[in-house]
Amino acid sequence: MNEIKHQAIQKTVQGLNENYQSHELLTLKQGMELPNRKAVINILRDLKEIIFPGYYGPSSRLGDFGEHYAGYRLDRLYDDLRSLLATALLYECGKEGCQLHTEPRADEVCAAFFEKLPALQQTLLKDVQAGFEGDPAAKSREEIIFCYPGFYAIYIYRVAHELYLQNVPYIPRIMTEYAHSSTGIDINPGAQIGEYFFIDHGTGVVIGETTIIGNHVKLYQGVTLGALSTRGGQQLMGVKRHPTVCDNVTIYSGASVLGGETVIGENTTIGGGTFITESVPANSRVLAKRPEQTIKSPTDVTD
Repeated sequence: MNEIKHQAIQKTVQGLNENYQSHELLTLKQGMELPNRKAVINILRDLKEIIFPGYYGPSSRLGDFGEHYAGYRLDRLYDDLRSLLATALLYECGKEGCQLHTEPRADEVCAAFFEKLPALQQTLLKDVQAGFEGDPAAKSREEIIFCYPGFYAIYIYRVAHELYLQNVPYIPRIMTEYAHSSTGIDINPGAQIGEYFFIDHGTGVVIGETTIIGNHVKLYQGVTLGALSTRGGQQLMGVKRHPTVCDNVTIYSGASVLGGETVIGENTTIGGGTFITESVPANSRVLAKRPEQTIKSPTDVTD
C-alpha cells in the first residue's frame, strides 16, 4: 500500500475510533437497531395499492373479489408493519427485557391502525374531491389520485398521523420526510388537519407540528404555517408553536402565518406574499401591499 495512503487511513481510523468511544450517539444502542427506512417506504407503497387498487397496483376491476384482494394484501402488510413497530418501540425503550411489553404493544398499535384504514380511506376521498373542485386544471378525480404531488403528500401525512397519535417513534417522521423529499411538501405528522384539504402546486409548503387546520382549507405553493421562534429548543416541546387555520380558508402562494396564538378565522382569504403573526378575524381578506412597478414599452427602452 502507498505509504502516504497508509498513514492517512491509519490516522483517520484512530480519530474516528476515538469519536466512536467518546460519543455514544455515533453508534446505535447495544444489540438494537432502528426501523429500516426502505421498509417503511415500502409500507407506504403497499398501503397505497390497497387504498387505491388499480392506480398503483393490480387492476381495479375487483368485482366481487375486493374482500379477497384486501385480505391477501393486508395479511402480509400487517406482519411487515408490526415488525417495524416492534423494532422502533424496542429501540426507544432501550433496555433489556423491553420485549415483554414492546411486542404486545406493537400488535396493539398495528391492530388499531388497521381498524382506522376504512375511515382514513374515506377521508382521502374527501381530499380528492377538494382537489378536483378546487383546481380547474384537473381533468378528473383519477388525475388527482394518480398525478398530484399535493395529494400524495396528504396521503402520506394522514397515514403517518395515525401512527403519531399512538406515540409511535421514528416511523411517522420517516414517512413524512420521505414525502418531503419526494414532493417538496413538509407536513409534520403531528399537525391536525381536517377534511377536504387541498394543496395546489405544493412545492415549498411547510406545516409545523402543532398546526391545527379546519375543514375545506386550501393552500398554495410556498405557504408556511410555522413558529415565531424556536430559540427555546426542547423546552418548547409540547407547547403550541404553530397557527390555527379555521374552516373555509384559502392561503395563497408565499404567505407565512406564524405563531401558536395566531388564529386565521373562518371564510378568510390570505393573499400571496403576506407575513402574519397576529390573529385575523373571520370573513377577512388579507393582502400584501403591492410594490410599485413600471412597465416600459419597447420604444422607451434604450441600449
